[in-house]
Amino acid sequence: MYVADSRADAESTTAGTTGTPARVSAVVAPTVFALGAVSLITDVSSEMVTAVLPLYLVTGLGLSPLGFGLLDGIYNGFSALVRLAGGHLADRGGGRHKWVAGIGYAVSAACKPLLLLAHTLTPIGLILAADRTGKGLRTAPRDALISLSSTPENRGRAFGVHRAMDTAGALLGPLVAFLILRATVDGYDAVFTVSFCVAVVGVLVLVLFVPGGRRPDEKGPGDSGSAGRGSATGPRERTTAGRPPRPTLRAAFALLARRDLRRITLCALLLGLATVSDSFVYLLLQRRLGVPDRWFALLPLGTAAAFLLLAVPLGRLADRVGRWRTFLAGHGALLTAYALLLTSWHGTALPYAVLLLHGGFYAATDGVLMAAASDSVPEELRSSGLALVQTGQAAARFVCSLGFGAAWTLWGDRTALMASATALAVCAVFALRLRPGRSSVLEPAP
Repeated sequence: MYVADSRADAESTTAGTTGTPARVSAVVAPTVFALGAVSLITDVSSEMVTAVLPLYLVTGLGLSPLGFGLLDGIYNGFSALVRLAGGHLADRGGGRHKWVAGIGYAVSAACKPLLLLAHTLTPIGLILAADRTGKGLRTAPRDALISLSSTPENRGRAFGVHRAMDTAGALLGPLVAFLILRATVDGYDAVFTVSFCVAVVGVLVLVLFVPGGRRPDEKGPGDSGSAGRGSATGPRERTTAGRPPRPTLRAAFALLARRDLRRITLCALLLGLATVSDSFVYLLLQRRLGVPDRWFALLPLGTAAAFLLLAVPLGRLADRVGRWRTFLAGHGALLTAYALLLTSWHGTALPYAVLLLHGGFYAATDGVLMAAASDSVPEELRSSGLALVQTGQAAARFVCSLGFGAAWTLWGDRTALMASATALAVCAVFALRLRPGRSSVLEPAP
């Protein structure tokens, strides 16, 4: 059994210590921790750029909110165009998820120094598009590795552990950017240079320490889910020759014929259409509170800290009470954050409350959504199935960034946020009514 093997492995590496590490390793595979380390390092690099990019573009380069909305939409949504390609390549390559993910990490790392050379809208947009291409290639294969390394019963916790480690990097990235901006004269150039160096380290850790993906005809820890409690995937699909179906793009899109996956994808898309990007949330907070430019890079720390603290608890909660309930509750937290930004309250607790809710939103939705989708996708197409959900969500957020930037330019930030909050409330009610069936482990077992 996988759990027994993991426990033995953990005990062999923690001789002479307490039993706590062994118990943790018994439910979370080593692959998850290795991928978490890669994501932690990579997020230090990417969040260094993300933390300063809004201010760099709006204040340093003088872009309008519409222009920034275009670039922000590219940064957050362009990966939607290649996520299916990344998922398909990983599945079709016989389970080579690690190497497809590695190409994605390398492409993103190579884009960081190019920001030193770009000072106008078009080249910056092209560089950000290339960076997000790398993210699109790596995300689905990485999440498929996490899913295939865990069992249906602990998948929420596994994704929670990974997202917590990932968010630790998101917490450190803005802090490093803040220190660099205060310590150097050409602060932005220094941030982009250090970001590149850190990204290279992340790629090396992936190559050296993350195990390669197994072929789809090899049995792994997640295979027991077909017969285990609460599994929605059922027996593995086979051809008459006894082999798993060949991963093709047609087979990937055919996954939408599965009711649960189709509903998950539709709800992720609709809710993404009303999810204002992080950068706009931070810009709104800065305008409401008059935060000085030099402190702007610290705002993402609040979101990252809340995400870090809540990712594992909410992942475990999702395994126990139902992933769909947790997912929708996360959007309720985001809606509350929007409501606080729309009030006339200017108290000192406002940024803490907004950023806590913002981080809670990600903790309750990011990994939980992938854990939920994994339960409705066969192993042979796990990467492609997760990519379908991610593509719908990323494309929707791209549209939201463009629409929010245009609305801000035309009618002001308050009206734009009011429209987004209203749309989010309507989409949340629709998602509540359209929840997947109880055959999925989205809901707790009876």
